[in-house]
Amino acid sequence: MIELSYLVAAVLFILGLKQMGSPRTARRGNTLAATGMLVATVTVLINLTEPSWTVIVGGLLTGTAIGAALALRVQMTEMPELVAAFNGSGGVSSMLVALVALLQTNAAWDTETGITVMLAIVIGAVTFTGSFVAFGKLKGIISGSPLSLPGGKVLNAAIATAIVVLIVIGVTGDATWPYWAAVALASVLGVLGVLPIGGADMPVVISLLNSLSGVAASTAGFVIGNDALIIGGALVGAAGMILTLQMGAAMNRTLANVLFSGFGAVSGAGFGDGEEKPVNRATADDVAIALAYAQRVLIVPGYGLAVAQAQHVTKKLASILEEMEIDVGYAIHPVAGRMPGHMNVLLAEADVPYDQLYDLDQSNPQFQQTDVVLVVGANDVVNPSARDDSTSPIYGMPILEVDRARTVVVVKRSLSPGFAGIDNPLFYMDSTMMLFADGKAAMEDILKSLEDL
Repeated sequence: MIELSYLVAAVLFILGLKQMGSPRTARRGNTLAATGMLVATVTVLINLTEPSWTVIVGGLLTGTAIGAALALRVQMTEMPELVAAFNGSGGVSSMLVALVALLQTNAAWDTETGITVMLAIVIGAVTFTGSFVAFGKLKGIISGSPLSLPGGKVLNAAIATAIVVLIVIGVTGDATWPYWAAVALASVLGVLGVLPIGGADMPVVISLLNSLSGVAASTAGFVIGNDALIIGGALVGAAGMILTLQMGAAMNRTLANVLFSGFGAVSGAGFGDGEEKPVNRATADDVAIALAYAQRVLIVPGYGLAVAQAQHVTKKLASILEEMEIDVGYAIHPVAGRMPGHMNVLLAEADVPYDQLYDLDQSNPQFQQTDVVLVVGANDVVNPSARDDSTSPIYGMPILEVDRARTVVVVKRSLSPGFAGIDNPLFYMDSTMMLFADGKAAMEDILKSLEDL
């Protein structure tokens, strides 16, 4: 029955992951996966010999309280930080499982087990510290710009080499000190590995760390012989890595380029070229008139929409346009926001119909037939330099080609560059109207002007 229960949990994990591939079924998929985790947890508790129920119940109550508090209090704009914290928690949990096994056996095990313990320790420690550096960057506690130490790549390579040496010493001997030394060096490597990565690449980094947390969990499962942990960790690791590679492809960047290029180190480079460039400033009334006379409108959400919590008023504006028999859709770039799927989650919270959400490949062919594109808080993902300027740091990155529409309205606080740290020629085009305001306030003003027409 124990093995059968683990099999049921694994099947629920796989079905849940499959259904998370579509916004329509994602909520059901989340429920299935959570049910699988419940089955696995109950099975573990039933299978315990001489359990300490005080510790177990205390842990369950503590975890439930923390999880419920976070679920109720964390804003949607803080979801990327929460995901980063979850990744780090998963990594340190796997590391602690391996360390407990080390303390119980004093490293008296065969080579295969020693390798598994070392991998769980190293991957878990890197994931833990790297995730909380990513958390700090997203939270603004640490600068989002790349922070590189002199000789940083050489130092990281030396630390990685030292960890490999420790793994060899640890698994071929019977001493415990190499394992503890590996914990220390891997923790430092996690910090030094994420610090040089710019804020623009944080969605890819979060996805990679999520994958590593799964790999760490799977290796911890091998350490304690738990099938559900092995399967669940492997699924998370594989899915996270696939998503990481897809995110890199969406930015036309390799994973190595994301991790080692220090992208965005020249924050503000080229911005304005030292000159003040003219823009077409617009008012809410101007935008309302443009929208009222449109037949087709595409809305491009960005992180500015998330920060301003403008998703609900944006949905209301879209509903008013639809009542005016105007065709409305949403163009979603894969790396818009601060984590994979960030914009989809925000719009789902506002009950935007799934069939109105268009991905990059669906959106770009539509822009030439679109009367007005309303860009709310997006920057780098609509920068035509990625297509037209071979000297641009983001050249080759697939973008939403909003500049091909008849009129582009950009809602933005200022002309400041995005996370990539470069200027956006879209802002200065004749067909672009710039509405400088907070995203939510701007959308509310446009909505009021539209209702007054």
